[in-house]
Amino acid sequence: MAKVRVLITDDHEMVRRGLRTFLSLHDDIEVVGEAASGAQCVSQALATPVDVILLDLKMPEDDGVATLRALRAAGVAAKVLVVTSFTELVQLLPAVREGAAGIVYKNIDPAALANAIRSIHNGHILLPPEVASAFMAGGAGPDRLGHLTARERDVLAQIAHGRSNREIARELNLAEKTVKTHVSSILGKLGVDDRTQAALYAVRHGLIG
Repeated sequence: MAKVRVLITDDHEMVRRGLRTFLSLHDDIEVVGEAASGAQCVSQALATPVDVILLDLKMPEDDGVATLRALRAAGVAAKVLVVTSFTELVQLLPAVREGAAGIVYKNIDPAALANAIRSIHNGHILLPPEVASAFMAGGAGPDRLGHLTARERDVLAQIAHGRSNREIARELNLAEKTVKTHVSSILGKLGVDDRTQAALYAVRHGLIG
């Protein structure tokens, strides 16, 4: 099985070193790079194949939210797991809106961090309960599920369960190219930018439990 390729982004060298040392103990996870700033993170993510980016929110040059925005603008496909000491919703909700697939706190148990990396790599959304509740409670726009076709609703439900286009194609007996077309249509109709936001939208509006 291929290893999960991880890029660590934190402006503190000791944090990066500690994360690298710990993650090196896991046979299925490989640290492929380190970045001390958002700009370095984007540059390395474009230059090196990366599956998951560990991202600090507070960095001196450009914060994590700006980095998330830059990663998306650059077309970086890697999932982003925010690792932060912030607990205030005003700091965390913008990261979710900019496409973070997960948020964990820096006091997380090391084994739980490894599992979080695996989880978002597999397409799941991983948010603290208070963050997920606050995000779903407001600011996500009107209910546009009625604009979706029945097939698009099926595809969105699969997205919300963390499945890839290939897995959705197999589950719904569709061509992968057809699934890709449905996904593009879903994002446009919901007015969201990526699969993570589409999944959160589906949860908020009751498409899945």
